Amino acid sequence: MKFNMLLIIFSSLFINSCAISKGPPDIVNEFENYDVFIERDIRGVPHIFGETDRDAAFGFAYAQAEDNWELIHDSIPFFRGSNAAINGLDAVTTDYLIHWLEIWDSIDKYYDSELSEHTKEYLNAFVDGLNFYASKHPESTNKNLLPITSKDIIAGYMVRHLLFYGFESYITELFEEKRARPISMKTEENRLNETLQPDGVVIDNLPVGSNAIAVSKPFTSDQATRIAINSHQPATGPVAWYEAHIQSKEGLNVMGGLFPSSPTIGVGFNENLAWGATVNRPDLMDIFVLKINPNNSRQYLLDGEWQTFREKTISLRVKILGFLPWRVKRTVLYSKHGPAIETDHGTYAIRYAGMNEIKQVEQWLAMSKAKNFDEWFSAMEMHTFASFNFVYADREGNIAFIHNSMTPIREPGYNWNNYLPGDKSSLIWKDYMDFNKLPMVINPSSGYLISANQSPFFVTAEIDNPVKDNYSLEDGFPTRMTNRAVRGLDLLSNLDSIDERTFFEIKHDKKYSKNSRAYKYLKKAILADSKEFNSEKRELYRSAQAILRNWDASTAKNNQGAALGTCIIGAEWLAEQQGKTPPDPVKELKRCTDLILDKMGRLDPNWGSVNRHIRGDINVPLGGGPDTLRAIYGIGLEEEGYLTNIAGDGLYYLVSWDENKKQKISGVHQFGSATLDSSSSHYSDQALDFANEVLHDPLFDDKKRQHLIERRYRPGE
Repeated sequence: MKFNMLLIIFSSLFINSCAISKGPPDIVNEFENYDVFIERDIRGVPHIFGETDRDAAFGFAYAQAEDNWELIHDSIPFFRGSNAAINGLDAVTTDYLIHWLEIWDSIDKYYDSELSEHTKEYLNAFVDGLNFYASKHPESTNKNLLPITSKDIIAGYMVRHLLFYGFESYITELFEEKRARPISMKTEENRLNETLQPDGVVIDNLPVGSNAIAVSKPFTSDQATRIAINSHQPATGPVAWYEAHIQSKEGLNVMGGLFPSSPTIGVGFNENLAWGATVNRPDLMDIFVLKINPNNSRQYLLDGEWQTFREKTISLRVKILGFLPWRVKRTVLYSKHGPAIETDHGTYAIRYAGMNEIKQVEQWLAMSKAKNFDEWFSAMEMHTFASFNFVYADREGNIAFIHNSMTPIREPGYNWNNYLPGDKSSLIWKDYMDFNKLPMVINPSSGYLISANQSPFFVTAEIDNPVKDNYSLEDGFPTRMTNRAVRGLDLLSNLDSIDERTFFEIKHDKKYSKNSRAYKYLKKAILADSKEFNSEKRELYRSAQAILRNWDASTAKNNQGAALGTCIIGAEWLAEQQGKTPPDPVKELKRCTDLILDKMGRLDPNWGSVNRHIRGDINVPLGGGPDTLRAIYGIGLEEEGYLTNIAGDGLYYLVSWDENKKQKISGVHQFGSATLDSSSSHYSDQALDFANEVLHDPLFDDKKRQHLIERRYRPGE
């Protein structure tokens, strides 16, 4: 997470040299205190069994560290806001942000009082597992980072959550050359004047999203209940999905995907239920323009009176020139709205959903241990997640969609997409919409639900959707429709019933809907008058238009129109994600035509020769594309001559319960369980299956797994 504020921050920094303190001596943890063992199945996936939850947490951490130690190790200074002491100037802005938002102040203030004793014991055991691994591997551990603490893990949840609802984009725009948005005034005209709002999440300059689909009887032809758990993340790195199974005799038995260093499953299933999560982008942050006292720059106007900022000095350690330790200091400001910051075009304060919330880990644990819908829904009512949609299914035949968000209760009459006047205390919201009033659908009569980062008012058949008119503009719920959502709803609504194979095919569907925003953009390029092409290349561009006119909008491996089509569509998709006006489609037609011809030698190459899945020595064709239900995001065409899959579909599962409530699970990981070790047989042992859409049993069932175990051991053995 990098923000464009480095020069601004350093314009008022006081820098002096300092020594970086040395860490504690070697840590020795007595692992005999924990009754736990780990099974590695034939794909290397860890299955952890503890006598108690805390025993399981210890083993869970150790197993994660075996596969992800570098990612976990390097994330700790990021969570602490001390990354610049290790990684230099590039890390200063994120360190600054963590301190400016007072994330650690919140943790220190609320850790003892807000978290249950069970959660604290669980977290303490988890970090014991990490520290125990560190003590066993001093050669790959910076001792200055030890011990890793429970509070580090809590900080990780808080920092990552900001990324998932787009906090970065709001902060970045404050440091543009001029004010990015007008100040909203209380008039009906301004209230209805909605602005273009970024709706997606961009990683490595590529948009990503997620899918989750659930179906139930009577829509299912065999009376089964099914769910596709298909959250989209980068293929590698600290927020790539890692697969694990954790079990104890205290009722914990859950398997699924998580991010390295997380002590809980993020998306997954237990014996009785399953859930998927998709990113949503409700309006969860507000920016206030403060009026500064012309006679005292440390005062701002509120309700007709000058208020004095609370001030604090942030002191950051920074490594420069690769080895020199320095200290950076900056005074930061806080208003009654929240953190404040001075820029060339004004002083602003921010207020965002989830401020001071530290209990996410407790909710994830409660969701994992739930045995039925009522218990899972009660866990959701804890309402500790600022964002995320959830799609749910269970063995009793229930399915549900919840547009989860901490939606601020805002004063009506303002356009809250713009900036707000900072001199009115009535605009400083304090409460959130009650969880049970959020848009949700439970057991729709249609028997189907799909969440694909779209508006929460279009997730099922029209008769079952939440009613948009029941909510106000101030609530800030998303209005976008992705191709994945439009295409999925098209496919589902045209069926009288659905069987297992059709459900599989919809999850892996590779087409753009002719009703989607993306295809309508492409059509402008197809229908462009050839007079817009220069005479030298007019016939070339006409040939490209002909290919696109005949394109069936599919991104199957052997498709010969997908290279041109997805290139053009991708430009519009990225612009929409960033809240920008899409580029001229005719210019994109020209750019993509020239690029494809230059790199591929023809305008209609097979998509599989362009779109590749690469891991180690494996380099194979891949179907799917940007914003298709088989979501694949690639980079590198201009440099490498082909696209390398870096995000989208990764670890995903299909989970079902038949009419007799018997569970069936299949899934696949994009690469394998050995996320970092290229010498391991599990570094890429699932890559071909992923590319070929071959799913396998993840061996959640103990009996099925017993003859398919590579190794069984205790941590440290």
